[in-house]
Amino acid sequence: MTPPHITDLPIRALTVDDLHRCADLSEDRGWLREDHKWGLLLAAGNGYGVDAPDGRGLAAACVVTRYGSIPAGPGLAAVGMVLVADRYARQGLGRALMTHVCNDALKGVPLTLHATPYGRPLYEELGFKTTGRSEMLVGTFREEGTSDTHGTTLVRRAVAEDLPRILRLDAEVFGADRTHMITRLPAFADQLLVSEDRSGDGTLTGYAAAWPNMHTHVVGPLIARDTDTAKSLVTALARGTDRALRTDVDVRHEDLLAWLKERGLESVAFNAVMARDIPDLPGDWTRRWAPLTVAAG
Repeated sequence: MTPPHITDLPIRALTVDDLHRCADLSEDRGWLREDHKWGLLLAAGNGYGVDAPDGRGLAAACVVTRYGSIPAGPGLAAVGMVLVADRYARQGLGRALMTHVCNDALKGVPLTLHATPYGRPLYEELGFKTTGRSEMLVGTFREEGTSDTHGTTLVRRAVAEDLPRILRLDAEVFGADRTHMITRLPAFADQLLVSEDRSGDGTLTGYAAAWPNMHTHVVGPLIARDTDTAKSLVTALARGTDRALRTDVDVRHEDLLAWLKERGLESVAFNAVMARDIPDLPGDWTRRWAPLTVAAG
């Protein structure tokens, strides 16, 4: 009997029980294993995968994180961690998986993703259009003098009572309801900070998290009303770790990018921010500085 072509193999739902298979697949393609991130994505989102016909784990996988609608914007789904095992690459498997996810599982749902230069042509064929770019930075943060303490902003650790305010601010800035993702941050991140206006009225002006990913701490989400507030949050997060920082910043935030580079972070990659079935991402990009992870939008 002739075995089925690789693109005819069944696509199944992935669960947290597949975490190590997903991490193995990342490692197979030369990525970091990122077990901690995979755990979050599989718990908060929906994974799709193809079992390898040779019995060695997964041949392909991706994760979709769906967000709910709010009065100011539609629902949205982010696609990430699209991977094909090296031994099955360039045989149409990635295209088959993405076609199933975009045209069947998520038909009619506005989609977004961050695309590497390698993956961008496929996504364009599937109807995605580039709406922006992000720049990945990695490095050891150097705090210099007192210029990083911004007088109008008070930064402190978040407490349980802050969560409803964080959720309201996040929905306003992101443009979709991310409750099921953001409520996982206290357990997922090593640090979760909020910023308030020093005027004393308790207005929440931003929030940020730093979560562990292999040898770095990833700064994200980073939500802030202005550049000074973003700087204050990053500086406070850097004080709380001895690891290198990693973050992905919208390239339109030129002042923050220049400031991060002055303090030791280096540019390592650019990704295209893409969307389908929606002209642009919802929310307020001027207050959205870095995503929780590019895999989840």
